[in-house]
Amino acid sequence: MSGTAIKIKQNLAEYSLPEPQALELANLLKVCSDHIDNVDTDLISRAFKLSFLMHDGETRASGEPYYMHPLEVAYIIAREIGMDDVSIVAALLHDTVEDTSVSLDDIKKEFGPTVSHLIDGLTKISGVFKTKGTKQAETFMKLLITMAEDLRVVLIKFADRLHNMRTLYHLPKAKQLTIATETMELYAPLAHRFGLFKIKSELEDLSFKALDPNGFKFIARKLKERKESRETFMHQFMEPIHEKLISGGFDFEIKGRPKHIYSIYKKMMRQQKPFEEIYDLFAIRIILNEPHSKEDCWRVYSIITDSYTPIPERFRDFISVPKANGYQSLHTTLITNRGVKVEVQIRTHKMDEIAEKGLAAHWKYKEGHDKTTIDKFVNWVREVLENPRPEAATEFVEDFQLNLYTDEIYVFTPKGELKTLPNGSTPIDFAFDIHSEVGERALAAKVNGKIMPLRHKLKSGDQVEIITGKQVNLNPDWINDVATHKAKSRIRQFIKQKERRIYDIGRELWDKRAEKNKINVNDQDLMKIASMVNYESLHRLFVDIGTGVYDINKFLKAVKSYQSKGRIDEEKLARIPGMGDDEAKEHFLDDARTHRTGQGLVLNGLLADVKYTYSRCCNPIPGDDVVGFISRDGEVKVHRTSCKNLKHLIKNDAERIIDVSWAKNTESQFIGAVKLIGEDRVGLINDISNVISNTLKTNMKSINVNSDSGSFEGTLIIFVDNIKHLEKVIKRIQKIDGIKQVYRYE
Repeated sequence: MSGTAIKIKQNLAEYSLPEPQALELANLLKVCSDHIDNVDTDLISRAFKLSFLMHDGETRASGEPYYMHPLEVAYIIAREIGMDDVSIVAALLHDTVEDTSVSLDDIKKEFGPTVSHLIDGLTKISGVFKTKGTKQAETFMKLLITMAEDLRVVLIKFADRLHNMRTLYHLPKAKQLTIATETMELYAPLAHRFGLFKIKSELEDLSFKALDPNGFKFIARKLKERKESRETFMHQFMEPIHEKLISGGFDFEIKGRPKHIYSIYKKMMRQQKPFEEIYDLFAIRIILNEPHSKEDCWRVYSIITDSYTPIPERFRDFISVPKANGYQSLHTTLITNRGVKVEVQIRTHKMDEIAEKGLAAHWKYKEGHDKTTIDKFVNWVREVLENPRPEAATEFVEDFQLNLYTDEIYVFTPKGELKTLPNGSTPIDFAFDIHSEVGERALAAKVNGKIMPLRHKLKSGDQVEIITGKQVNLNPDWINDVATHKAKSRIRQFIKQKERRIYDIGRELWDKRAEKNKINVNDQDLMKIASMVNYESLHRLFVDIGTGVYDINKFLKAVKSYQSKGRIDEEKLARIPGMGDDEAKEHFLDDARTHRTGQGLVLNGLLADVKYTYSRCCNPIPGDDVVGFISRDGEVKVHRTSCKNLKHLIKNDAERIIDVSWAKNTESQFIGAVKLIGEDRVGLINDISNVISNTLKTNMKSINVNSDSGSFEGTLIIFVDNIKHLEKVIKRIQKIDGIKQVYRYE
């Protein structure tokens, strides 16, 4: 400990805080007493004092005193998650062991073994995303094991991450993107699995705000514009229901909330619709106060469906069959007499607390159904850990995330036992869920009494029976037909075993061919040549040679060419993956790169002298939020922060992401593209050309239009100065008669 801390460590209770910090402590204690039962104020007070003393003089990137961070984490634990006072103490001290001279023994002596255990767990998992490869998988396993031992560790970690996300904008852009990607890919889905709806939603929105600022601002602005009309509609919608519920003797409250921004964005992307065509932008929640029971929820459902027509296929009963995280509620979508669809959720006060705070609320109740839910969750964690394969870190992490963030279905064994599986599961997943041997020997399945293929997609309510043989019947092709980590892990293991045998065959074929042709080449050079012919590893190359997918004679030519010239003439590299054959798109992307000249990039506050190019995958133009990626040849490739490829780069090479920005004055013009959809009519193309050229004084490079049955779809390619110029063009085109949708062409 520091000198100050040593002096008072035996007497923290008597240490007098400065007045501002004394007021902060008093406020924290009040929040704790409002939200937590049985608060040990002395324990929390001593923890706050130690946190203040050990972090005194330190500041965060925002400039605020560092001790404010653990204090804000403690507030989140108390107010938004509702954990116990021991968790509050651990939150206040969570950075002391890692960042100061305080040891775990000091913590144990002063605050007891439970607090020490929680802080030890937090310290161990603090580097979840700081390492790569095998080490990352091992860290994930530590995280999961810690979850199985004491769920409070991860709940505190959520609070820590949430406050870091709330203050993310103080960090450099490259750092923001790395942290936002981590949050979106691990913390948000894990919060979803924990049932922490509010925290999961905020983590997603804050991540989305950092990754795609323009997309976030657009949806936020649209929601704000509609706020007044939305509130008026909700009042009118609830008026007849409100009166009936009161006359029925119900004690209730009504909440109306807009869907969170990222969920609206996902819906727009999934349905390929503009904001205006997304109907369920908000949900109405009817919460029954104590002592109302789940039977009363059904009575309320009956009352509201007397007033409005329900859509049967949109009904969900999560009360009779709760989600794996314990979530319970009735969901229904109703249609008003004006044809507007409204989602309504009905639940008790306890169900609502569990819906908002998830497993943290179960921890609070810790009895009956709630204890069972916690046990189920811990069992799920242990199941994920059952067959970890550290040698395939990326696959492990992907499977882990897959099982975190998915809708669920509920199916039954022949004896009526309920099994919860991810949506999209097949009888193969069901078989592995029963037992690994059942999955390995599965031949066919009976679904609701009928023989069905093993690849058949299961639905909630299905009763499934697996027919097995005496021998292992694993099929490598099943890897694309399963949704659970357990099934994927075992099938991958089987594929790897099979691949190893084929690899040995391919390697032996090459060694014999090289010996016959008197070629002496080491594996390092072979790896370079493999890369030149588009293989990411020697393993994959020799597997394809072993199966005959890649001609060994072709590789022999490549090796000879490399040894004689230091390059490969015979092999033509494949086109960039993921790029379609759309001629207009290729033409647009090539132009976007060709027509960019001049110093338009600022690196570390100065006009960049380094060689740089604009990535064709996302086509950035001035005004877009951008970062740079340093390629292996030292060139900086500029990506938009919302670029999908950038997320992959961050996951694999985060240290090569750098902050860049646009120069204030760029003399160049940039290629921009606009997608047009509307009703075809005579003179439409002429009107568009007139608006672009004469009204907006913008140079148009080309316009490609496809017309069919009175409707048209087109791509307009223009020269623009910056993003504001492009947005001005889009807004003006929207006013042309017959145009239905206009948006930036991605």
